[in-house]
Amino acid sequence: MTERTALNGKEMTCDEFQQQLPELFESGVDLESAPHLRTCENCAALVRDLRYIADQAKLLLPIKDPSPIVWSKIRTALDEEQDRQGSAAGKRP
Repeated sequence: MTERTALNGKEMTCDEFQQQLPELFESGVDLESAPHLRTCENCAALVRDLRYIADQAKLLLPIKDPSPIVWSKIRTALDEEQDRQGSAAGKRP
């Protein structure tokens, strides 16, 4: 079933609303005030799901890269381990 609701005085179907969703999300407009969402549970659920997905995706991104000191310490530890393995291999009869 396709709901028709008014947005800015114009009747809107679910398809029309969903086509506008990318721009609405980008603009940062408060979607809760969209008249279509007040009368269409399907589109309201879609917007809730999209918000949840977007919030969860933000958690996947690293907050910040490790400092160069961390990488330097890792490199030093790897070099020391390689030196120890090389020394141990040279001591074998």
